[in-house]
Amino acid sequence: MIIGGFAAQAQAQSNVTIYGLVDVGMVSERGGAAGSVTKVTSGIGGQSRLGFRGTEDLGNGLSAIFQLEAGIKVDDGTLDNTNSALFNRAAMVGLKSKDAGTLTIGRQQTMLYNALSQVADPFGAGYAGSAKNLFPTSGNLTRVSNSLVYTTPTFSGFTIDGQYALGEQAGSSEAARQFGLGMAYSQGPLNVRVVYNNRNNDTVANGIVTERDTGKNTLVAMNYDFQVVKAYVAYGTNKGLNSAPLPVANAFAYRVAPTASLDSDNILVGAQIPVGAGTIMTSYTRKNDKTNFNQDADQFAVGYLYALSKRTGAYASYAKIKNKNGAGYTVGNNNEPGTGDKAFNVGVRHSF
Repeated sequence: MIIGGFAAQAQAQSNVTIYGLVDVGMVSERGGAAGSVTKVTSGIGGQSRLGFRGTEDLGNGLSAIFQLEAGIKVDDGTLDNTNSALFNRAAMVGLKSKDAGTLTIGRQQTMLYNALSQVADPFGAGYAGSAKNLFPTSGNLTRVSNSLVYTTPTFSGFTIDGQYALGEQAGSSEAARQFGLGMAYSQGPLNVRVVYNNRNNDTVANGIVTERDTGKNTLVAMNYDFQVVKAYVAYGTNKGLNSAPLPVANAFAYRVAPTASLDSDNILVGAQIPVGAGTIMTSYTRKNDKTNFNQDADQFAVGYLYALSKRTGAYASYAKIKNKNGAGYTVGNNNEPGTGDKAFNVGVRHSF
């Protein structure tokens, strides 16, 4: 009876949710060394996933929280990851207080990626028009392991975030460590994020530390909902090693492969336009390489998402990139970097 009573009490105070996204469609890519590529792809608008999240009320305004999230491929049913991790998208646990804020520990998204996908990009970092095609998001710029994230409570629409990820390299406390700072404002139709990310690129081999340049990224993102149109604008700067890694090494098989910029900036202007039960998405994105290579790129994109229900939508999207001076940027989507300088995709997505 005691066990049963305890279980009933725990169930009343705890909440665990199973959730996910199933996104799959057809992708047609052109212009790269691979030629014309047509395929069925999972995660075009957003990576297909299966997740678990939960909370437990600890009393006095304090809760325990957790999240475990795995990427999946709808086209063939396999796990969608590159590092053999089951919960490659998220694995964290923490405490949340109404008065003191939230502290979480584990594998988590960076504030840099959250600002880009949640505030800056009308495509939500997905579809052919994804801002990820030109804004830097590769590797640890999207999510990072061994990290601690603290978020303040909301004060008059403002919140402040801080993230620190341990490099965990034997022989150095600095090698591979990463930290980020962010400030957000959300009030009515206005959303603003300002974030900074700093990545140490030092390596350790046989106890010897090789010092390398630090990668630094800053992003200012804003959107404003005018009801008849939601306007988006973003500006980012990227300095140092791995501040703007190339999504594909040499997709166009140039005799001289493109060079990842060590000094660049990005701009984006875009909009979401509601039309009946659907939304038109459009954006212009520019990559400005400030090095002597001057490998700039411009992307033009348009898409349409039609809401079949609150959870199900059908979509179509097209984007084209104009590379300059040997730049090698490709039109991908949320889950793939792409193979050419233009792409069209059409598909369906369902969230649960």
